[in-house]
Amino acid sequence: MPARTFDAVIFDMDGVLCDSEPFIAAAAAEMLRRRYGIAATREDFVPFVGAGEDRFISGAAERHGVTVDLGIDKPLTYKIYLEMIPGSLQPIMGARDFVAGARSAGLRLALATSSDRPKLDGNLAAIGIPESMFDVVISAEHVRHKKPDPETFLRAVELLGLPASRCLVVEDAQNGVRAGRAAGCAVLGISSSQPAAALLREGAFVVAADFRTIPDEVRAALGLV
Repeated sequence: MPARTFDAVIFDMDGVLCDSEPFIAAAAAEMLRRRYGIAATREDFVPFVGAGEDRFISGAAERHGVTVDLGIDKPLTYKIYLEMIPGSLQPIMGARDFVAGARSAGLRLALATSSDRPKLDGNLAAIGIPESMFDVVISAEHVRHKKPDPETFLRAVELLGLPASRCLVVEDAQNGVRAGRAAGCAVLGISSSQPAAALLREGAFVVAADFRTIPDEVRAALGLV
């Protein structure tokens, strides 16, 4: 059996463990419609995927010439989102089995998201992955600088107690890939929300459509084959 290259996996959440991007974009668009009369489209949010909800919401609004009040607008967005997802939000294909398999194989696991705690809790409940599966959980409240700044992943690496080179980051967004690489980690891309070519261009060493199609050489590097 080949030697394991990685001792830990650091998962982003939105677009990696669950297909949440369409829902949060729809919730933010509905908030902007209610509050400002904006007819935002999903494309308005694409440049801000992976950068945390503050930038996700404000960036799309700025494209329509509006400055949002995040103290009001973010909680309303989350309220709409959490009403949308029960029974509708699905895990990325193979995510639950992959997390369980990695745990059983003795890998240390971290969840490192730019989203806030209400969304984190709602997502994990909706997709049936308990927080107890992770040794470390980082959400927006734990960092000052969101992705593409590496702080989220640097914090996860620190709490895992491992060198960054032994931690594999799993990301779906260009901002997240940049953050993972800046933190000194190798990055596996999941092309659920942004094209594979864009993730490779930012530094992902390989991209899979979902967890079922992760190449065998990556599984071997994780000790999963």
